[in-house]
This record gives sequence, C-alpha cells and structure tokens, in this order.
Amino acid sequence: MSDNILEIKGLTKLYPGVVALDHVDLSVRRGEVHAIVGENGAGKSTLIKSITGAIVPDEGVIRFDGKEYTHLEPKLSSDAGIGVIYQEFNLVPGLTVAENVFMGNYAGNGVTVDFKTMRKRAEETMDKVGVRIPADKMVSELTVGHQQIVEIMRSLVKEIKLLIMDEPTAPLTANEVEQLFKIVNTLRGQGITIIYISHRMEEIFELADRVSVMRDGTYITTLDVDKTNIKELIQYMVGRELRDEYPQRNTPIGGELLRAEHLSGNGVEDISFTLHKGEILGFAGLLGCGRTETIELLYGAKKRTGGKVFLNGKEINVRNTTEAMKLGLGLVPEDRKRTGAFLNMTIVWNTGISCIKKKLVKGLGVVDTRKERALAEEYVKKLRTKTPSVDQWVANLSGGNQQKVVVAKMLATDADILIFDEPTRGIDVGAKQEMYQLIRQLVDEGKSVILISSEMGEVMGLSDRIVVLYEGRQMGVLEREAFSQEKILSLASGVTT
Repeated sequence: MSDNILEIKGLTKLYPGVVALDHVDLSVRRGEVHAIVGENGAGKSTLIKSITGAIVPDEGVIRFDGKEYTHLEPKLSSDAGIGVIYQEFNLVPGLTVAENVFMGNYAGNGVTVDFKTMRKRAEETMDKVGVRIPADKMVSELTVGHQQIVEIMRSLVKEIKLLIMDEPTAPLTANEVEQLFKIVNTLRGQGITIIYISHRMEEIFELADRVSVMRDGTYITTLDVDKTNIKELIQYMVGRELRDEYPQRNTPIGGELLRAEHLSGNGVEDISFTLHKGEILGFAGLLGCGRTETIELLYGAKKRTGGKVFLNGKEINVRNTTEAMKLGLGLVPEDRKRTGAFLNMTIVWNTGISCIKKKLVKGLGVVDTRKERALAEEYVKKLRTKTPSVDQWVANLSGGNQQKVVVAKMLATDADILIFDEPTRGIDVGAKQEMYQLIRQLVDEGKSVILISSEMGEVMGLSDRIVVLYEGRQMGVLEREAFSQEKILSLASGVTT
C-alpha cells in the first residue's frame, strides 16, 4: 500500500476568464495533518471541491486509497471515506444532535427510526474525540464550537479515512479553538488523515506535519512544517517579500472630529470616546463584549437609549444608516456575505448602490450607466481587485476580493469617518497586507478610521488609541505608548488593576 492516501495529478479546472486550477500535482501521506495555504483565489476551494465531488475538473486524475478517478461525485467521495467540513455548516437547527449526525442515514428498519440506537451511536462517536454533547439537544441551542463538533461527528460515523477542514477556526472563540486542536490531534492518533486549510499561520505551525502552498491556481511547493517559517511561507504564497506588516504613520493626527458621550442601548452602557482627524481608533475586547453593538448605535443601525454624539462640535442624532451616510460615516460590516455585499449582483451594481443618488443619477431619475461603470472600474484599479471584469458577480470572487468590493461601496460615498468591523476576517496574508496599506493611505489622506478587530496584533499594530470593552462596558482607553497584549487582555477580561 502506498504511503500516500491521496495523489492528484494534472488537475485542471477552467471557468470563463479564470483558470481556477492549472495542472495541479499534490500528494498527501496517510495519517498526517497536511495544511494547504494560499491567498484568496489561489485555488484551494476549487481543489477541495474537486476532491469531494462538488465540481468536475476538466483534466487530471485523483488517486485515493489506491483507486484512480477522473472525477468524483459527492456520494462516491463520501463512500470512499472522504469527509469535509466547510466554513458554513450544513446542519438543521430544528433537529437534535443525534438526528443531525445521522441525517440521511437514520438507524431503523426503513419504516421507523430507531432513536435509541441513534443516540447511543452518537454518544459512542463523541467518545472517539473526547467530547460529550447531549445527543437529544437541539442544534439551535448549541454554541458555534459544538455545532462544528456535530459536523465532525457526521463524518466520523461514516468511517472516514480523510477529513478536510476548511477554515475551521474562523467562527470559534479561543477556548473552542483549543478544543478543536485536541480533536484534530486525537483523530491523527487514530490514523485519520486531515487536510487543514487556514489563513492563520500560527495554526499551521501548531498542528500540521507538512504544508503545501498554492498561488493563482497553481501548486508551488510542499514543505515540512518543522523546516520552514512564516516568512518563507508568505513569500511562496504571494510571490514576493512583504514589507513591514503594519505600515507606519506619515501624517500628524488632527483635531477632534467626533465625540461620543455615555452611549447606551443595544447591550452596551456608558461608552464614551473621541475620534480625531487622521486617527485610527481601535476597539478591542473578547467576543460579545459590545464592540459591534457600540458601532451600531453610532451608525444608526440600532436605537440609542442614552448618550450624545457630536460631529465637528455639533450634536447629531443619527436615526438610521441613511442619515449616517449623509453625515459622512461609512461602514464595512463584520459579515460581508450577509450585510456587506449583494453577492448575486455585479461589482458595478455593488459599487454604485450606496452613492447612486449622489453621483450616478441624471435627469428624470435615470442612472448614468457610463458613470456607474467608470466608478466601478476606478475602484477595481485602486483596490487591485482580482476579477475578469466589473460585470462579475460578487459571489464568484474570492473572500479577499469580495471584501474589496464592500470597501469600494463605502469609499464611493466619500465618507470622512470610515468604520472597519473585522476587515481582515477570512482573508489571506497578502490581502491583509493590502488592507493595512489601504487603511493607512486613507488616514494619510485625512480620513478618520474606527477599527474593530479580534486580532490582537492587528488592533495594536494599526491603532493610535484603543478603546477596550468588557461585557458592554468600557474598561479604558489606551494611548499607543501604553499598548501591551497583557494590559489589553486584562481590561478585556474585566480586570482593572
């Protein structure tokens, strides 16, 4: 039997105007954790979908566990012993844990379902990974971390040989990430091979045995994790050496632009801060601390129950997001897929929708399509968005390029105060670097930025001051010279001394 459980030869997939996979060769050894990294658009998702049978490649072969296929289908892939956990879960909230684990494969006689057997087998599967979740509990009542474990269990009951995990830690808290790592190591100890995709470099070095790099649809190299480093990986991923991760300030900070006094409502209470011209004001805190909720009050997405907001020294009462945009506030929301972009519309449509009345309407309320297209092309060029054309649907872009469209939609409004809520979540290191450069460029041009980020290095590396929240309350505002990870984490945990 070959040492490799998976061998891919010459795999190619073409889409109109895009070579998603270009004669990719890749091998994965039995029982290893094999990481795959690359910028958004590198071909990782297309590769995974080819292995799981979600798409049919145009050329190449896939050899799995000694059998060769020109292409796989979802059932054939599953029956062969391949399981996959995508970023977006495929669970039914109204069913129990056991029912979700055995969905489509219920225990019984074909007429009735044997719930007792299902619960028992679900509990036995949980024992394999050292986790216990009540089998009768509704999935809708589970945390995101436990929902992910249910997804893993769905694969394990099928006696899988290879488990593919696509950005598994993106929605998880720190404690849930730690639990997931334990499960991955347990599965590896049981001889299950794991393909692990993540943008988080520290995870690769903690979990993986080997790592393969992809770039622009091509396979670049495979390295032993203990013989490489983050800098080398990034160079392979982007094809160039990145400059300093967080660009330095080139212009001075100006006078006060915005002041919030004792903001309350939407789960937060008594939040006060100021924002100066040309400043980056960071918001830090643990998941659920109230960062986004505070911004929703400021932006008019939620109603204030108390407090005041002043813009250029004049009190304002922002009642909705339309008024916020008219006053010069722009927002890149936390969830680009649900609230940031219109995925099933084009780049042209997305870019112009927020400024259509201000910039694009001519006589009788008719949209000037030439201006609309020129605006989209301007921001595609400015933000270096990778796309065959501005007529491309946003859903067909990579995560990083989707984020650029959301940013373009905000910038097109000519906002003076730019709010970035988790701007680099789910995007690769190269796209992150571009986002950091863009934010720095905007403040150098005189814009002011409010930055919410769960990444400690990011919020410390970019911000001039940081507001730290804990359970909806403000714990402190730190000047740059006072930044330290220990101080921020202490305040974010409710410790003031």
